[in-house]
Amino acid sequence: MIKFLDLQKINAQYATELKQAVAEVIDSGWYLQGESVKLFEANLANYIGVKHAIGVANGLDALRLILKAYIEMGLMHEGDEIIVPANTYIASILAISDNKLIPILVEPDINTYNINPFLIEEKINERTKGIMIVHLYGQNAMHPEIQRLVDKYSLKLIEDNAQAIGCYYESNRTGSLGHAAGNSFYPGKNLGALGDAGAVTTNDDELAKVIRALGNYGSYKKYINDYQGLNSRLDEIQATVLNVKLKYLDTDNQRRREIAKYFCENIKHPDIVLPIINNQLSLINNKYHVWHIFIIRHFDRNRLQKYLSDNGIQTLIHYPIPPHKQKAYLEWNLLSFPVTEKIHNEVLSLPISPIITEDKLSFIVDLINKF
Repeated sequence: MIKFLDLQKINAQYATELKQAVAEVIDSGWYLQGESVKLFEANLANYIGVKHAIGVANGLDALRLILKAYIEMGLMHEGDEIIVPANTYIASILAISDNKLIPILVEPDINTYNINPFLIEEKINERTKGIMIVHLYGQNAMHPEIQRLVDKYSLKLIEDNAQAIGCYYESNRTGSLGHAAGNSFYPGKNLGALGDAGAVTTNDDELAKVIRALGNYGSYKKYINDYQGLNSRLDEIQATVLNVKLKYLDTDNQRRREIAKYFCENIKHPDIVLPIINNQLSLINNKYHVWHIFIIRHFDRNRLQKYLSDNGIQTLIHYPIPPHKQKAYLEWNLLSFPVTEKIHNEVLSLPISPIITEDKLSFIVDLINKF
């Protein structure tokens, strides 16, 4: 069986360093809000190119805390609207509705799977306070039209950077493009912890200060609570794991580009839709994409997935049910987003990770071409 993602083998590459780093934390006797978290926050801020990185419990909390902080700062209020892509993972939307803000869904571009920038302006009104872009599957979602709208309407630009750490837009990394970004280090991400972990990145001093307090029970000083906050903190063990793995991230992302290039050049099935890259760079040099997930589309996706499974290849679907068809958002179930629905009905994710071997890639391609 070719696993979709073999986390055991991925982490085995760094096993000696990881075990030593974790042992040092265990021996230190200090497990929260210590030196490992401070070091990772500094390293992450430097890597992404921002003034502040605030470690939190997970990627969803990172987005929740950004919006909660804007509310505490008086910049957003209950009932305000945040524009968000209709085809994102539901966490992007949960962060908005959890803060009693209103998600406004916008269709994606069928070619990039990211929000269609030219459909945003028609959804903007006096209640619109922000745009949340999602760098889906590892591809940059930022676009000059989005920046124009942010400037024209004085909106907050929030990045869901959960799938795209290490990605660029022009000369800047995603996670530094907007007013704030939520980052996830879920184990399967390109930079994955050994459990849940996340971070907010921002250049806004005041926002960073409020977010840090909100994630620590709303407290700047122990037992003094200025806000009705959360308990959402990155722990020392996950921080030290991430410090080890961050050193290898760019190398691992480049290997993902090599695999994507191989797939794109060798999958020749007439009914398979391959990814379309939204700039002129070659796949191998394209820093606008870090290939967290390699997506193909087929009109009979379920049969293709069964065929691959029967032949020993594990695939996943990112994602089988769009947010507006989920029971959690029952009020949206009758809405129609045809591009989003087409994507969710057709996408299939192939195995892609830095440790996958050439013979396995060849086997996958040969099987798909014979389908």
